[in-house]
Amino acid sequence: MPIKNRFAELHGEITEWRRDFHAHPELLFDTHRTAARVAELLGEFGADEVVTGIGRTGVVGVIRGRTDTKGRVVGLRADMDALPIHEETGLPYASGEAGKMHACGHDGHTAMLLGAAKYLAETRNFDGTAVIIFQPAEEGGGGGREMVEDGLMERFGIQEVYGMHNWPGMAEGSFAIRPGPFFAATDVFDITIHGKGGHAAKPNDTIDPTVVASHVVLGLQSIASRNIDPVEQVVVSVTSFQTSSTAFNVIPQSVQLRGTVRTLKVEVQDQVEDRLTTLAQSTAAAYGAEAEVIYRRNYPVMTNTDAETDYAADVARGVAGACDEAPLIMGGEDFAYMLNARPGAYILIGNGDTAPVHHPKYNFNDDIIPAGCSWWAEVVETRMPIA
Repeated sequence: MPIKNRFAELHGEITEWRRDFHAHPELLFDTHRTAARVAELLGEFGADEVVTGIGRTGVVGVIRGRTDTKGRVVGLRADMDALPIHEETGLPYASGEAGKMHACGHDGHTAMLLGAAKYLAETRNFDGTAVIIFQPAEEGGGGGREMVEDGLMERFGIQEVYGMHNWPGMAEGSFAIRPGPFFAATDVFDITIHGKGGHAAKPNDTIDPTVVASHVVLGLQSIASRNIDPVEQVVVSVTSFQTSSTAFNVIPQSVQLRGTVRTLKVEVQDQVEDRLTTLAQSTAAAYGAEAEVIYRRNYPVMTNTDAETDYAADVARGVAGACDEAPLIMGGEDFAYMLNARPGAYILIGNGDTAPVHHPKYNFNDDIIPAGCSWWAEVVETRMPIA
């Protein structure tokens, strides 16, 4: 099952779709133009059903195989949304939307899955049903959760589901995957330190929340180094430090800290939440201040199921000749919600030597389109073969 010749023929057309999506990025659930174009193309391909509005702005296409003797239904998912980043690539098809950019390759994911959908609708060389899922709001909005809660799996009878993400630094068109926990749970926190503001010349008359917050920031780093078993994975990052005053001569009344916690086990997640809350509040109290802590569970750990991972890897080996073992990744991925609802697997495809994702100079590598499309198509054809 090497790269299919049909995708070499479609390569230029799929690239045009991808670059059009790239030039018109949309954020979170505001993927109206992208979703409309996806739905239009699925209709042109002859999909048996095209359903919009799943998970607010998600799109689902249903393609039935030539036969259906076993009632098998396989879902394939791509994400559609962009990031709030100002593009610096200088490409002729660069973002035309100020402060918005496809800096994670979701334009490529969507285009590759559309290419596979066109091929599957043309050939229908499988026994069962392929459900083609285009999801909004992966970048922090929880679009995967919204689609699942909207009845995605039950409405379309999905029995297993597969996803793919491009990966800069991996050889162009290569694949990598791992069973079990793969991408981390990503929690977020807000800590507000309430002190007593005053004149900068009289710190003795204040309870300086800037000093308190600084001690909290340093203290939070001890969670990973001194509270969690060293063999476990945990990242605690304070990403924002904002005082209630920006004047040179004013000690502020309060300071707000924000950040993320990334873990790969629920029990570690629980432990970090408890320690973070206790540490912030007790540190503030030691200086006579108060700490208000808001801790929110965000994306869960994304876990590949064993049998489906083995299958996905076999398909990748057929397409590319090999499939490497992927490392644990502490980034989050809301395909986790779909994998919590159904068995399945998520795979990485190499984007080559490009800027990293979430970087203003990142660009999806169009040369990997045939390999990505072939993997999608082979997942359907070999998972639901015609007898």
